[in-house]
Amino acid sequence: MIDAEPCRVTEFAPLARVTSGEVAQFSRSFPYGSVTIECTKLPPNTKGFITHKVDFLHLWNAFKIRGVSSDEEVIIFWTKKNYTSLLAKLFSPFMPRLWVLICNKGAYEIMTGQIENADPLFDLPIISWKPTVMQ
Repeated sequence: MIDAEPCRVTEFAPLARVTSGEVAQFSRSFPYGSVTIECTKLPPNTKGFITHKVDFLHLWNAFKIRGVSSDEEVIIFWTKKNYTSLLAKLFSPFMPRLWVLICNKGAYEIMTGQIENADPLFDLPIISWKPTVMQ
């Protein structure tokens, strides 16, 4: 449904924490956190749960370590098929699913075609975190 579609993260709510680079969950039965997203193919304010440690760490790095200024936004691409190798594809249920980007505010509208004739460099990420198993 939303595989490889850009989604703007409007809220990141960690349920775990990172200490000295290590992710510590409150309980193995709980997700690492949640995100509220805006995506053209989903209802407004859709909430998703973060269940992979790498995905959580990348979101933590974006929101808690690097930080997001008022003129920036976080865009995620969720996928379960854009992996680099056959082995990664075979084990895709256990692989990270998020590519996390910090972009200039307004990049989401350009990526989703809501704004036309924009500067083609405007929606390039300022910084991104992409799992090594993804294309």
